[in-house]
Parts: sequence; C-alpha cells; structure tokens
Amino acid sequence: MPRSWRRRLVTAVAWLVVVVCATAYAVSLLVPLWFQLHDQRVLIVTSGSMSGTESGGFDAGDAVIMRRITDPSQLRVGQVVSFWPPGSDALVTHRIVALHYLPVLRQDEATGRMLPTRDPVTGELVERPFIVTKGDANPAPDPDATPLSRVRGVVLDVYPGWGWVLAWARSAEGRFAMLVPPLVALAVMEVQSLLDSRRAPRPPRHRGRTQDDLLLG
Repeated sequence: MPRSWRRRLVTAVAWLVVVVCATAYAVSLLVPLWFQLHDQRVLIVTSGSMSGTESGGFDAGDAVIMRRITDPSQLRVGQVVSFWPPGSDALVTHRIVALHYLPVLRQDEATGRMLPTRDPVTGELVERPFIVTKGDANPAPDPDATPLSRVRGVVLDVYPGWGWVLAWARSAEGRFAMLVPPLVALAVMEVQSLLDSRRAPRPPRHRGRTQDDLLLG
C-alpha cells in the first residue's frame, strides 16, 4: 500500500475513534441531564426484588425514570416508588401495596416505651401518611411502613439494560475507555503530521546577490 494511502487510513481511523468516543462520553453526560431538566431522575436498578411478572417490573441492570412527589395525594396503590426505608440510607424501589395514616410515635422518657403523639392543644392523635411496600419478587411486604417524608419519588418508566451502560459510563474503566483512546488518536495524528513535514522535500536555497556582486557586475 502506498505511503499516502496508509497515512490517509491512519487519519481516518484516528478521527473515527475520536468521534465515537467523544459522542459516547457526551451521551453519558447529556442523558441524565436531559431528565433532570424535566424534573426527573435516572436510577440504576441493582437488585432483582422487582423482577416479577406484574406490569412495571424490572430487573437488575435496568434504569428507571423517577419523578419527585410533594403531596400524599400523588400516591396510589400499585405505583412503584423509590424511598429510604426507616433507619436506612439505602434507596429501595418497590411497589405500594397499601396507604395508611398512622400515629406519630415518641419515646416516653420515664418508661422508654414508644407512645402515640397527641396535639398539645386539641389532644388529637398526630398522624402522618405512610406507605406499605413490597417487591414484586419478594414473598412478603417490607417489614416497616415508610413515612411520606422518606419517599423520593414515583417511577414513571423503565429502560431495560440502560443501567449497566450508565453504570459502566460512570465508572473509572468507562471514563478511561471513552477519554484515553481519543487522546491517543490525536497524539498519533500529531506525530504523523510532524513526520510528514520532515519527509517533505525542501525547496532549493538560492544565494542572493550581495552589494559587492552588484558593484562588480
């Protein structure tokens, strides 16, 4: 293969690497941002507790789109919600199987027992909305009811397989794979350009006429 064709092939492959990797990196940033601009969030599923046969189920490695809620009236039995279980900071996404208003409990300083809280003025029980949840693949509901204040949002849609892709794109390995090859490709093109400039024939140097030549001529 002639040298000029090899040079063109290397350049074409290098630019292809740059375009593909740069596009993949941009997409990995723009997809979550697009949902954030629409007041939604992308969550990556990490367990199989919702891999049942019911409508709206999903598997580990899928991505779900979540919308925040601000009022108990936005919740319905059958919805899939993301929440922090009482006493845990791990986000869970399960289906609502019941909605209740339950008394707010407080600990009695004398006995240590948990007692219902009453309004100091009216004496009525202070209640808060709670949800009872269950994973579609789990045999029983979750052990504790979750207060509305710990519900992060309602799941709107599911994208099978997206979770694995987004998790990889956010990982160190994914960033390395998307950012290092374009830098190497650009470096190869720069080296090739320098080598080409050195191989290029130089124009002959002509000796200019000096003042003495002009006087003698």
